[in-house]
Amino acid sequence: MNVSEAIRQRYSVRAYQNRPVEKDKLMRVLEAARLAPSASNRQEWRFVVVQDFDKRQKLAAIAMGQKFVGEAPVVIAACAETDNHVMRCGQLCYPIDVAIAIDHLTLQATEEGLGTCWIGAFKEDGVKELLGIPDAIRVVQLVTLGYAADRPRGKSRLPIEEIVRFEHW
Repeated sequence: MNVSEAIRQRYSVRAYQNRPVEKDKLMRVLEAARLAPSASNRQEWRFVVVQDFDKRQKLAAIAMGQKFVGEAPVVIAACAETDNHVMRCGQLCYPIDVAIAIDHLTLQATEEGLGTCWIGAFKEDGVKELLGIPDAIRVVQLVTLGYAADRPRGKSRLPIEEIVRFEHW
């Protein structure tokens, strides 16, 4: 599979098979995240990998009751150990850098035959408490990972002409 194929095949999986993710596949997915670029090479991302059934169920509750979060055999808390550095453009580094790492992770997962879903609906304090994450660390997103039990739905995307401008707005 090439990158273009992974981009086209990747979708937000919301139903997972009751099947564990092999350690070698999980490690390749995490390695893809580790290799992502970051502002000034700060590498602020940190990941907590959750496979324990009871903890996944609690994460599902913390994620606004989204049951599929607990069904996924792996839930990754994508965090940032940050000093809140602001890039010269005025944007915080860590949310962007963690998002880039997650994107690498999700594309590698697709190549491995795994499905993922970005989860932004959760209570950060609850995740920190459950997983023992220090107060100074930010939980940016949760990511579910596993073998899909559902099928991709058609992607609805705006035409390129509506989202791209050349030379000026």
